[in-house]
Amino acid sequence: MLRPLVLTVSGALAAQIPALPAHAARPAAAESSQVVVVAHRGASAYAPENTIAAFEEARRLRADTFELDVQQTRDHQLVLMHDVTLARTTDVEKLFPRRAPWRVGDFTLAEIRRLDAGSWFAPRYKGERVPTLGETLTKLSGSGLDLLLEIKEPRRHPGIEGRIARELRAEPAWLRPGRLTVQSFDWDSARAFHRLLPNVPIGLLGAPSAGRLAGLSRFADEVNPPYASVTAQYVRRVHANHMRVLAWTVNDAATMRRLISAGVDGIITNRPDLLRGITLTARKRPA
Repeated sequence: MLRPLVLTVSGALAAQIPALPAHAARPAAAESSQVVVVAHRGASAYAPENTIAAFEEARRLRADTFELDVQQTRDHQLVLMHDVTLARTTDVEKLFPRRAPWRVGDFTLAEIRRLDAGSWFAPRYKGERVPTLGETLTKLSGSGLDLLLEIKEPRRHPGIEGRIARELRAEPAWLRPGRLTVQSFDWDSARAFHRLLPNVPIGLLGAPSAGRLAGLSRFADEVNPPYASVTAQYVRRVHANHMRVLAWTVNDAATMRRLISAGVDGIITNRPDLLRGITLTARKRPA
């Protein structure tokens, strides 16, 4: 399985390992035909997104990696939430009816802890909470899953890159080789994070033009585009610049097979079980 490579970065662990640039130790992207199965916000087709339940379901369904979104509360705590507001995936409107538009950054962690983040998805998830990043890192540390961490809306959350770096240093298991990639749509934020933990692989969400790939590869390890923009030619150009390609978000078998044929290194999906089945079938075919 092709997994992102990362070196341990700080403290006593770092002192034991010679410092190497991340790119120096990175394998060529096209060396493996096996595709990384990334569970989008956890196994979010089957459990409420960005919750511990969704991440545990991803493990049960044999994902390789789980993806999550990190935002910052009013009191500078890190919580998992995709949307700018809490309205779609919690009962915030019921508990705080006068606090519209219910932006994540307008609430304290204590207030967010009161929210039900599961009932919107299914009654059996009633009482599921919005997890903090720290809780998630601790809970999933021994899961065997790797982590794709997205810095969400960083311009709304000044200083979030440093706070994420501190949380990761507090859980050094995630800084071992192959366990972590940090990505963002905001490439300036991704570059800022790279300066804080330069050996953690960086993913750029979006589809940069071919002319920009060489420059971006100086700090980035992955280009993670929407699936509709992915062609075999584009994948080859990214690989030629020693970066990987993870396409998102794909939930049907035909598109998964097309992307695998195009040479992507991973696929981000709400249905990791479907993608796992396709990868296992492909592996059994005679050469």
